[in-house]
Amino acid sequence: MSLSDSILSINNDLPIRTELPVHSGKVRSVYWLTEQDSRRLIAQKNYPVPMDTPLAIMVISDRISAFDCIWHGEEGMQGVPGKGAALNAISNHWFGLFKQQGLADSHILDIPHPFVWIVQKAKPVMIEAICRQYITGSMWRAYDKGERDFCGIQLEEGLTQDSKLSQLLMTPSTKGILKGIPDVPEADDVNITRQNITDNFTAFNFESESDVALYERLLTEGFAVISDALEQIGQIFVDTKFEFGYVKDVSGKNKLIYMDEVGTPDSSRIWDAEKYQQGEVVENSKEGFRQLLLNHFPDPDILLNKDRMPERLALAKDNALPVEVLLQISKTYIGIAEKITGKKLLLSDNPKAEIIKILREDYQLID
Repeated sequence: MSLSDSILSINNDLPIRTELPVHSGKVRSVYWLTEQDSRRLIAQKNYPVPMDTPLAIMVISDRISAFDCIWHGEEGMQGVPGKGAALNAISNHWFGLFKQQGLADSHILDIPHPFVWIVQKAKPVMIEAICRQYITGSMWRAYDKGERDFCGIQLEEGLTQDSKLSQLLMTPSTKGILKGIPDVPEADDVNITRQNITDNFTAFNFESESDVALYERLLTEGFAVISDALEQIGQIFVDTKFEFGYVKDVSGKNKLIYMDEVGTPDSSRIWDAEKYQQGEVVENSKEGFRQLLLNHFPDPDILLNKDRMPERLALAKDNALPVEVLLQISKTYIGIAEKITGKKLLLSDNPKAEIIKILREDYQLID
């Protein structure tokens, strides 16, 4: 089996029975099951949800995105070996820990394969919930240019790049383009304040104003759980993005849950603690890849400037990255996944064939 067979780059062409178009994001594809299949699985597998709950199959890929573009390698490499399995394994680990510690559930009902989740339909909260423990990345770049107000929070003078902040900061931004909210530009991924959220909580899909405080508690407590666990394995949890939504419990009551992915190298920055104490930042997350791209291309402004998006997309399309770059990223993702879970990551020679076999034989979702 070739290396390219082991990389799942296209994940929206599986023959899963569905009546709706497949939704494909940068990394995952979502297949909405028919009402009949959803009901059958809820009954057969005893999922703790109402019988009329819509279910979906989420299939992760090994694609790598950065700066809102999908990147590829030489020799036909369309992704990073082991990346999808690593991301799912890490998320599954943290979701399990959150549940164990009584924080909140996730939207995942079943894990048929390392690349696959069966999830219940969630109504997403329209916020990218970002938590920061250190000043780095875009926040440092803005601070260095003189900005001191971040999402309504005033930062003190005299901070240095990559230094620890005096407190954990919540710096939310919009998820998607939200219209008609006073003082919030109609654009994706714009910073917002707590006041914006509490004044317009229904526009962000919160069911009550008290749920804004609940989301903040789940955000900070979730961050602390991951941060403490990473500290035990010599890693620093620098910053992360969480996403939340509402699902129905078995009695049909709405509850706020964690959704998408949590604490992964795609959604977070993770640093090696020992190296940091020695004054060096070593990334165990996608940030290392982003830095590599910024150093690799002669004009990094293309990658940082949203107004140059057409040039950026062309850059990603026209430049195959060296194979060793993608293999190095693979090593980073697999390494951090095995550290976090304490288990060896089992990689498949042909994940697509495996997924089809399992969903056909064990779930009867493929004819």
